[in-house]
Amino acid sequence: MKNFFLPFIILFSFTVLAQKEEVFIRKIYDEALENGEAYENLRSLCKDIGARVTGSAEAEMAVEWGQRLLKAANFDKVYLQEIMVPHWERGTKEVGWITTENGKLLKLDILALGMSIGTNGLLSAEVIEVEDLDALRNKSAAAIQGKIVFINKPFDQKLIKTFQAYGACWPIRGNGAVEAAKKGALGVVIRSLATPTDHFAHTGSMHYEANVNKIPAAAISTKHANVLSDWLKEGKVILKMEMDCAQFADKVSYNVIGEMTGKEDAQIITIGGHLDSWDVGEGAHDDGAGVVHSVEALRILKELGYKNKHTLRVVLFMNEENGNFGGKTYAKIAAEKKEVHIAAIESDRGGFLPVGFDVVGDSTQLKFVQNMYKILNPFQIYRLEAGYGGVDINPLREYYPAMLQLGLAISSQRYFDYHHAHSDVFENVNKRELELGAAAMSAMLYLLDQKL
Repeated sequence: MKNFFLPFIILFSFTVLAQKEEVFIRKIYDEALENGEAYENLRSLCKDIGARVTGSAEAEMAVEWGQRLLKAANFDKVYLQEIMVPHWERGTKEVGWITTENGKLLKLDILALGMSIGTNGLLSAEVIEVEDLDALRNKSAAAIQGKIVFINKPFDQKLIKTFQAYGACWPIRGNGAVEAAKKGALGVVIRSLATPTDHFAHTGSMHYEANVNKIPAAAISTKHANVLSDWLKEGKVILKMEMDCAQFADKVSYNVIGEMTGKEDAQIITIGGHLDSWDVGEGAHDDGAGVVHSVEALRILKELGYKNKHTLRVVLFMNEENGNFGGKTYAKIAAEKKEVHIAAIESDRGGFLPVGFDVVGDSTQLKFVQNMYKILNPFQIYRLEAGYGGVDINPLREYYPAMLQLGLAISSQRYFDYHHAHSDVFENVNKRELELGAAAMSAMLYLLDQKL
């Protein structure tokens, strides 16, 4: 005989479970907002250590800082994972200026791009402007030979998602020096990859190719990019710059790892951000915020006495900015040890107001995450949609293609005001928004552990 009450029993069970989950998530948010440690941890990372470019003494200080922080949280395991990382140094402060035939002169807001070579003294050459890489490729070698190429591609201000604008402009930074060198250029300067028009230059990674001449590469502020473009419309412009950058032998560094051991199985859910930053500013939003988000997310669960089913692992990755050897090594070692990784969450978009999570997975996994909407909505987590997880956790998919990955999504309108610039400092992080990000990470970690 069919049980008439069975559908009602199932519905009641799901309702009770959802209420239990929402009550626990309320406790997570209360702990983050009333007793949170994320803001003080970020202050310490930014002010006691500062910028942490891979291979620097400050990066190694950050490893020790991270290990001490995880031990203070009394996680079940805390350890270092050895990796080899590149070692690039900016050297003495860059200087650059432009002049015209009618006597105008302007000192530039300028930063060498990460991994660029130096100028070997003062580099001076006429400037030629192009709007993007396609325009550069379409120029004749005769037009480029012996000049400094200025690639002036602004963010598309119409795009609501600023990461889309960044993605469209990234190639001028990453590939500009290679394409300019193929045409015989002596150097390349780019318009900073930034949303506002201001006086901050923004650095970031670039690369060279074998068998292509290496030339110096720098970024100038959006304000000065506009000035340079205007002057070029009037006539010939000479750009002079001096950079003392250098590449050294690779060094040993470490990922910093803490764990809460699973009570039911050894399957692993990873949560993390990257410990390194560029060498300007303090790496507050990129990615000090992600580091303290991740540590705080796990600390809160431990503080609340949560008994996790799976092993929950926080990883402070080293070397996301110029090689991602932390993420690549972590994934490779996980596969070699035959670990079972079922999910990962990354925070690498700053300490701004969280709005949801980007989902990397198949349609079933996307629906699985979207079914959490009713639970998370009261905490103003609205966006659960397909997107990108993060640079550090992405290599795991090579070995675990079926795993679920999530990236903390934030309100991105101000992120590229600070990204890779001197302005990325602790004072430009809002305490409450940072704490809400940590709470969102902790809530999602809890739900994944409950439901996977």
